[in-house]
Amino acid sequence: MSNRQDRTLKVTEIYKSIQGESTYAGLPCTFVRLTGCNLRCSYCDTEYAFYGGTRLTIRSILQKVKRLNVPLVEITGGEPLLQPDCKTLASELIREGYTVLIETGGSINISKLPKKTILIFDIKCPGSGMSHYMRWENLEFLKPTDQIKFVVKNRSDFLWSLRTIRKYSLAGKVPLLMSATKPHLDEALLTEWILKSRAPVRLNVQLHKHIWDPSERGK
Repeated sequence: MSNRQDRTLKVTEIYKSIQGESTYAGLPCTFVRLTGCNLRCSYCDTEYAFYGGTRLTIRSILQKVKRLNVPLVEITGGEPLLQPDCKTLASELIREGYTVLIETGGSINISKLPKKTILIFDIKCPGSGMSHYMRWENLEFLKPTDQIKFVVKNRSDFLWSLRTIRKYSLAGKVPLLMSATKPHLDEALLTEWILKSRAPVRLNVQLHKHIWDPSERGK
């Protein structure tokens, strides 16, 4: 066994569910939620991942993922890239044949991640209170297989997102996803804005929150 698998990460939970967001929405997926986050978004729904967690070896994480027997794995948080060996875990999962998604809040350098990872890159809108932490140079490292997500809290966030898409010429580079924060913004209203503006985005609905109670963990 590789010594790389003896490295440890702090993990909040590992569980099997469906992929609720992204272009992979609806597919069975194993989630590895790492502990810790450097941001405090106003609408955060995973504050329980900020602290605590259990330190596990990468070997142990791989064993748990293997038992769940799903080919799609998402490494999430919190902010998973806070832990340097997140990229080691991604590499080992890829080596085992998994399709690996990483969801990141955009404030940490992504340039050294394994090329085969698929990034869900969350561009923080002003409504999050965290947009000033964005590392805009990260956009240079996005691959066609990656995707960008805008989480929209209000009309101002929506218009800001459209300006950002134009400013960085994002349309056509990667899939662009847009979701509404609840209870701040209704998905039907966001849909109307998308249709009227002809925004080059895909409506991103959090399927897991429509299936299970949003307060339930591990869903």
